[in-house]
Amino acid sequence: MSAMTVDYSRSLALLQDDGRFGVRHLGVTQGGAFDWISMYWANWLLGNALDAPVIEITLGGLRLVCERDACLALAGADLQASLDDQPLAPWRSFSVRRGQVLTFRQPRTGARAYLAAPGGFEGETVLGSLATVVREGLGGLHGDGQPLREGDRLDWPGQGGALCQVPKSRVSDLTTERPLDLVVGAQIGEFAGQSLFDAFNSEWTVDSRSDRMGVRLTGPQLRSRMSGIVSEGVPLGAVQVPPDGQPIVLLNDRQTIGGYPRLGALTPEAVARLGQCLPGARLRLRPVAQRTAELAHQRLLAHWH
Repeated sequence: MSAMTVDYSRSLALLQDDGRFGVRHLGVTQGGAFDWISMYWANWLLGNALDAPVIEITLGGLRLVCERDACLALAGADLQASLDDQPLAPWRSFSVRRGQVLTFRQPRTGARAYLAAPGGFEGETVLGSLATVVREGLGGLHGDGQPLREGDRLDWPGQGGALCQVPKSRVSDLTTERPLDLVVGAQIGEFAGQSLFDAFNSEWTVDSRSDRMGVRLTGPQLRSRMSGIVSEGVPLGAVQVPPDGQPIVLLNDRQTIGGYPRLGALTPEAVARLGQCLPGARLRLRPVAQRTAELAHQRLLAHWH
């Protein structure tokens, strides 16, 4: 017997975990939760492994019917979630009973919510991960890379769970008031001085032509002395600048190599925050040294230990 059935989906709900590693030499991308911080908190609320599989719900449009009593958890964006039409706030665990309907409508704050279940959602592991990558047809419920669809039946191995919530001081700031930190890369010196000034002193707008492969930023035109480079591996959060001068931040479902010059790469925290930006959101970039970024990341990880 399943624990939950998908009653309606706009095809923007994906099973995700930390992602697929050690396979990029095969041309297979990382995948995994875009806002990994919210995924960690959703799992933490239930005492799961932090990287246990969750449902990443983008922009809402999902309705789930509970088939048995359970304790679930929700973190990340406020997608006007409700349980039997009663509002359900994120950043906490909650009880569901058999027959109840869990609905996600549309964004109120942020873009992606993360739903966790005891022990993590079950699915078809491919190359060591459950992460859904639609383009490559990998992971997900059936191992074919498909989003959750009407009629899909979900289950999890764990039992129970306590009712609790994320401490207010730890709840992620889903606004873009604080700049996104960027570790500058080896090609930073190839950009014109005016372009570097513009990159870190201008407002950028999240373009509607964005997805889990990459987020396009529109703003001042950046110029590099390099028209292109020999294709090389690209890390998560790499900020490449194609000939039109408009940066693209490469994300979880990115290609494994790229041939455009790069400003550098966003920090893991900045990537998670970018994952909560809706089209039209305005943001700024801030250059940081690698060591500074490493120390900040260590402090962030200490929240769960």
